Amino acid sequence: MTVTSVDKDLDHLTLTLVAEFAAPVERVWRLWADPRQLERWWGPPTYPATVEEHDLTPGGEVTYFMTGPEGDRHRGWWRITSVSEPTALEFTDGFADDDGKPKDDMPTMSVTVRLSEHGGGTRMEMRSLFDSREQMDQLITMGMEEGLKEAVGQIDALLAA
Repeated sequence: MTVTSVDKDLDHLTLTLVAEFAAPVERVWRLWADPRQLERWWGPPTYPATVEEHDLTPGGEVTYFMTGPEGDRHRGWWRITSVSEPTALEFTDGFADDDGKPKDDMPTMSVTVRLSEHGGGTRMEMRSLFDSREQMDQLITMGMEEGLKEAVGQIDALLAA
């Protein structure tokens, strides 16, 4: 398993996932930068993602949907705030309605991804910052922590292929 830790910091409203991979930073970066590779791991195995729009430039957007086991679709979006290829990515992450428009009644979070060389491979730190304790609790209750671990847990197989 690639995930080495998941830390919930209720005082700072963050959920931080750390994973390590036996691949160079540039290779792990491509898992974010290439929409076809991103959709092979962004989402738990039972909710695979389909990326519709993918613009990893500041101000750009990524839109996608995950398809559940019953054929149900769950849409999401990112608004890219910062990119420093191949080591850092920052974006706002949110939910979307059936038309792909952001859902105002659902929380958003700020996500920071950092890739660094570590032990001959790559260490990935993904930190999600929530606006409030209520929003953090809501997303954790919805299964965010487990979903992230399952999603990132698929990366090793992609890197080995």
